[in-house]
Amino acid sequence: MADEQTAPESEPEQERGLGKMSFMQHLGELRIRIMWALGAAGIGLVLAFFVTDPAMRFISRPLVGLKIELVFTSPTEAFWTWMKVAMVLAIFISMPALLYQVWKFVSPGLHAHEKKYAVPFIIVGSLLFLVGGAFAMFVVIPFASTFLVTFGQEKGWKPMITVSSYTDFVIKFALAFGIVFELPVVITVLALIGVVTPQFLSKNRKYAILINFIIAAILTPTPDLINQSLMAGPLCVLYEVGIICARLAVRKRKTPAPPVETQATP
Repeated sequence: MADEQTAPESEPEQERGLGKMSFMQHLGELRIRIMWALGAAGIGLVLAFFVTDPAMRFISRPLVGLKIELVFTSPTEAFWTWMKVAMVLAIFISMPALLYQVWKFVSPGLHAHEKKYAVPFIIVGSLLFLVGGAFAMFVVIPFASTFLVTFGQEKGWKPMITVSSYTDFVIKFALAFGIVFELPVVITVLALIGVVTPQFLSKNRKYAILINFIIAAILTPTPDLINQSLMAGPLCVLYEVGIICARLAVRKRKTPAPPVETQATP
């Protein structure tokens, strides 16, 4: 009888090294990553305590220029507002560690040669999150604050803005822009794990533009079209950047090696 040689495991399966994880194992891994992320955020919160006061002064600058003083209407309002700002700062401070945990969760689904993108993923993702927050703080929030307050004053109404309502307004803008600026990174990762392709993204560009405006309408804390456009515009640009990054990432994917043909020995 001829001895049969078993075909070796395909190259993609060897590179991924996944094995087969059960649903409970995935949940266990997710729990571990969440715990590490919470720990990193806790360290970021401790560090944020030292910069919360100057951050509070900075975010109130648009109203200072309009000669409006913030007020609080309950004994606990000032304290909890201060804490909310500290927690948001903790997210920005700990973003590299948070993205590292995200990468550790998705990396088992990548090829071995694709895992080298860990450092670029963390660095670029952190920078994009900071850039998004900075864009909100330096461009969108001053414009939105001036426009909205001036609109009310022109109607003859006197502004009396509480520190909690204004801070919530600023936080929502900063976090929303920080998240949406992660779009190129998200698209690239989805392309690497095979969820989407650059061709699919390009073909459905018109639907993506519509979705971007819907996302902007949902995330923007003001109903006016101007501020929504200030978010939807960068989203459309970031979508195009994501397509380019996805093409570059997929182009470097190794072509799976053809399976070895079985031969019978006499």
